[in-house]
Amino acid sequence: MVQARGVTHGLIPLKLRRWPNSRWGKWQRRSPFPHSQPHLSNFCAVSAHCVARRRPHLLPQLGIVIAAVKKFDASQFSCTIDFGQFVSLGAFVLICVRSIFPAVSSVIVLLLLAGCGKKEEAAAPPAPPVTVANPVKRMTTDWDEFTGRFDAVDQVQVRARVTGFITKVTFVDGAVVKTGDVLYEIDPRQYEATAEQAQGQLDDAKAKVVLAEKELERATTLIKTQAISENIVDQRNQQLAAAQASVLQAEGALKLAKLNLEYTKVVAPIDGRVSRHLISVGNLVQGSDSGATVLTSIVSMAPIYLYFDMDESIYQRNSRLWFEGRRPSSRDTPNPVQITLTGDTKPSREGKMDFLDNRLDVGTGTLRGRAIVENKDLSILPGQFARLRVIASGEYEAVLVPDTAIATDQSRKIVMVVKADDTVEARPVVLGPLDDGLRVIREGLKPDDRVIVDGLQRARIGAKVSPKMADAKPATPAAGAKP
Repeated sequence: MVQARGVTHGLIPLKLRRWPNSRWGKWQRRSPFPHSQPHLSNFCAVSAHCVARRRPHLLPQLGIVIAAVKKFDASQFSCTIDFGQFVSLGAFVLICVRSIFPAVSSVIVLLLLAGCGKKEEAAAPPAPPVTVANPVKRMTTDWDEFTGRFDAVDQVQVRARVTGFITKVTFVDGAVVKTGDVLYEIDPRQYEATAEQAQGQLDDAKAKVVLAEKELERATTLIKTQAISENIVDQRNQQLAAAQASVLQAEGALKLAKLNLEYTKVVAPIDGRVSRHLISVGNLVQGSDSGATVLTSIVSMAPIYLYFDMDESIYQRNSRLWFEGRRPSSRDTPNPVQITLTGDTKPSREGKMDFLDNRLDVGTGTLRGRAIVENKDLSILPGQFARLRVIASGEYEAVLVPDTAIATDQSRKIVMVVKADDTVEARPVVLGPLDDGLRVIREGLKPDDRVIVDGLQRARIGAKVSPKMADAKPATPAAGAKP
């Protein structure tokens, strides 16, 4: 920073201090010195020292400057100069000359510039290399993507059907069971006794029937000879009917007793995977209809349902496509479903649409859908999450590029296209869905465009690049990436 001090003070500071760790050093002067001609020699010496170290080719021009400086009367100027702000020799000389010699500053600067000569022009950097590819043109199908949860086709709670004490648990927690496999055993002794009692009552009722039949037969013979009245014959008929009814009643009691005895062995009602046992040996369980004890639960495993919710706009669009004949309805047709399990990077299972609900949920504005999935290896469990893709259109010809080639420019999606002169152009595009790692481009690209698929960080709009052709192959998605 230079300030005029008047005409009665010195021109150049006698002592200049250089601070370390600076390109040119920091030469500072904080107060004016008395005017003295020897100060010019100090200035010239410092200037020559700096030029000799940093710009030796400027020494001839500096000699002209020093000669001009010495011709002026130093007593007519005064300045305070802070050399700590200099970042180049040109700035150093310019400030010194303008502060000391306003009349000749322009001439001296022109001499310096003329003496410097033309610098050797730096070689232009090479165009950055990028990988380009032509968009893929092929037949494709649109898919709608949803998040769903698996649920069992069949699920039951296993309850005790008779009252008694648990005497045995015959299954392993979490095992796969078949229909009819015994899970629990309840003490059967009282039910065995009841069954035997019912059997005795049945035998007694059958004996009474035999007796009633014989008495009726005798009465029928005697009535022919008028030995007995018809009233006795009627009584014999009634006794036979009562005996036969007793037999039916006894048979029913025996069946119930045997059924209760059978219920002492608790069996699996369906095929599936059993949960843990909730009741241990020695505990009393209730078999009443209102408070039957829950012993465990079983869920079926194969096949398995996958429930999901679609919003109203997707339902309306699919319905419109169905009316136009461009997409089969999932109500009438088992449309294919692709399923990506948690942790997978691409669909690993397939299923079919099985059900669409008859109304939308008024709270969420969504429609419940269901797909059925084969689960032969029993690896999918009810309650598990998955992403699924449901067919959303018929086949059509589309232009596709790798999803990694898509960039964002504020609120719009763009791809970098290399023009015929190898300059880069940002091309706005309208995106479609993903198809096997490639993004469908609805608008904005032509099949012969050269799209930058690798090296986007080196490409600048309007700048030249060095393109290298490659195939538009989808990049391998990272683990857990959205399909």
